[in-house]
Amino acid sequence: MTARRYWWWERRRGVVLDVALALASAFECVLEGVRFAGTAGVPVPLGVIFGLLVGSVLLVRRRWPIAVVLVAIAVTPAEMGFLMGIVSLYTLAASEVPRRITVVLAGMSLTGTLIVTFVRTQQDVGNAADGDFSPASWYVPLMSLVLSLGLTGPPVLFGLYIGARRRLMESLRERADSLERELSLLADRAEERAEWARTEERTRIAREMHDVVAHRVSLMVVHSAALQAVALKDPAKAVKNAALVGDMGRQALTELREMLGVLRSGDPVRPVSMPVPLAAVGAAAAAAAAGAAEEGPTLAELDALVGQSRQAGMVVELSVEGEPVDAYGPLVEQTAYRVVQEALTNVHKHAAGAKTWVRLAHRGAEVAMQVENGVSDGGTADAGLPSGGNGLVGMRERVTALGGVFVSGPTDAGGFRVSAVLPAGVVREG
Repeated sequence: MTARRYWWWERRRGVVLDVALALASAFECVLEGVRFAGTAGVPVPLGVIFGLLVGSVLLVRRRWPIAVVLVAIAVTPAEMGFLMGIVSLYTLAASEVPRRITVVLAGMSLTGTLIVTFVRTQQDVGNAADGDFSPASWYVPLMSLVLSLGLTGPPVLFGLYIGARRRLMESLRERADSLERELSLLADRAEERAEWARTEERTRIAREMHDVVAHRVSLMVVHSAALQAVALKDPAKAVKNAALVGDMGRQALTELREMLGVLRSGDPVRPVSMPVPLAAVGAAAAAAAAGAAEEGPTLAELDALVGQSRQAGMVVELSVEGEPVDAYGPLVEQTAYRVVQEALTNVHKHAAGAKTWVRLAHRGAEVAMQVENGVSDGGTADAGLPSGGNGLVGMRERVTALGGVFVSGPTDAGGFRVSAVLPAGVVREG
């Protein structure tokens, strides 16, 4: 809502002040106009009208300060408009008029006042010289200069001070508005960062849930299908498969409890109330992920992982090349394990009975893994495992988040291959 304006006045009190000053100036100019009419020999009503017109010019001092100063200078020889001259000089100095114009007009006003004051003082001294008063030769110039400076200097200096103070206040107000806008922008950006952090946390939790549950449950479904097939023919094998299903369920529950325990003990992601750098938010998210990864699986557990698939009836060959690095970061170990785990889960889902090769290579500065399966065995019954279509996406996100390379696709032999390379050094502890 904008404030109401009164022509060129911004506030009502400005109107009242200028009207009061104009009335006072008009009254002064009327009195001085009557005296001037008597001295100049013109009709008194004409002097009154002239005084009213000259004095009322002060009403437009805010709109046209230069014009008011020029009028005050013009009527200086008539020895009228002293109040108008003082107020107009102050208004001119306090306005946004260029300083060179202010200096020129102030100099003109000082010169005019000095001449009129000198002539009037000289006349007064001449009239008083007939008596006992006999001043020195310097008296008239000095008194004229002092009076002229007294009528011109203070209003100009005070106006310059008020103008500078007004500009300073406007500058501070603009700076405060700018800071308020910047704070609002930073608050919006902080909310966006908080939303980004929440999204990243939700994605990470969903990925972990998928990795933990999908593999175990897939193996449980495979074993349950095998259990149904051999329940009547081979009770001993059925009992073994039933025990494996129970073990898989317990392992899945254990991993879920461990992961949920980490989530409960860790600091939850909250909206950011103060502006923080984006790097700080990313560092906090990375620290939370690293904390969760410390309790996650490692590359040393790949043998057990492959063994679980073998127990489910999959033919899996595991080969390891090179010597492992002593200080793999927990995120590297967990990501490598999850890639192999998800790839084996996909084989169970989409290529039941296919022979699979798991290759792990330690290359010093990086660790590479590859899971390749052959053509699905048509004689193996499909376990009917559902697929959410997010397994490959999750693997790619995990690998690229650590600066690695992920490639997947069908092979010439009709199978499918998943390959990933992770940098070993960038996420080492130490």
